[in-house]
Amino acid sequence: MKHLKDKIFQIQTAQDFNAVALEIFSFQYQNNPVYQKYCDLLNSSLTQVTEISQIPFLPIEFFKTHRIASVSGKEETLFHSSGTTGMTPSTHLIFDTALYEESILQAFQKVYGPPEDYCFIALIPAFAEKPSSSLAYMANFLIKRSAHPASGFYLGRESEISALAQSITDRKVFLWGLSFALADYAEQFPGCFSADIFMETGGMKGQRKEITREELHHLIKTGLGASSVHSEYSMCELLSQAWSVSEGLFNTPAWMKIMIRDPHDPLHLLGTDKMGGVNIIDLANIYTCSFIATQDLGILRNDGRFSISGRFDHSALRGCSLMLE
Repeated sequence: MKHLKDKIFQIQTAQDFNAVALEIFSFQYQNNPVYQKYCDLLNSSLTQVTEISQIPFLPIEFFKTHRIASVSGKEETLFHSSGTTGMTPSTHLIFDTALYEESILQAFQKVYGPPEDYCFIALIPAFAEKPSSSLAYMANFLIKRSAHPASGFYLGRESEISALAQSITDRKVFLWGLSFALADYAEQFPGCFSADIFMETGGMKGQRKEITREELHHLIKTGLGASSVHSEYSMCELLSQAWSVSEGLFNTPAWMKIMIRDPHDPLHLLGTDKMGGVNIIDLANIYTCSFIATQDLGILRNDGRFSISGRFDHSALRGCSLMLE
């Protein structure tokens, strides 16, 4: 087990990724009963999978209905997905919080450098209030790594933020918020805060009318004077994040890969520049399942970056779920 964990963050080439992904598939097939049964139903056993394009992707809905684990024993913590009232949340069992923190740190540093270079102003629910939120955990981890006295959670304390503008002179300012929170802040306090990086993540969470990412970024640019708006893409069921520095095009860390499936034939993978369902290989999910078919629609570019175009509607989701029946 430890040798696999060590290999994840040593990946440098596509060959490295493919080799580690096949090792982790073998480990999870043998030790995750839910995933094994799903693979068997698709006639995708160990002997039949010889390349990563043949690996089955577990529909993300299983995190709502089953215990997804490739190890026995008690988890260190767990994350729940945020959702609208009445929806069943996903549950991601976390057996190694240090692994999650290493994934956060290495992926962030590759794009932005050390978190100690920043003061994080987070318009995100505080970790103390939402301990089962993977986003709150990640923000809290980076805030603590920053160790700047002004780094912290400011959702519900937006009126305090503008006073910080003049006081933070020793660090770059990283204003990071849920989409609806940044949109609200841009409208309520236009021009009141200057940041080096404006970062949005998540959707409107039912707090505002859904708008496109382009409309959201225009609102933030207009209200807060941002020259560009960055984005973060992840979810409760993942231990890795993809980051976008412009135009909503996301880069993945070396241990994470996006593949696009045909929305009408979920077992068929599409090439680049075609819209379809987003499949994710996240090798940091070693203790649960690293191969996940999400509910998002996206496009993979030739350079490996990807964009998110929306989500499947209910009928399309049900079509995907028919594989389980």
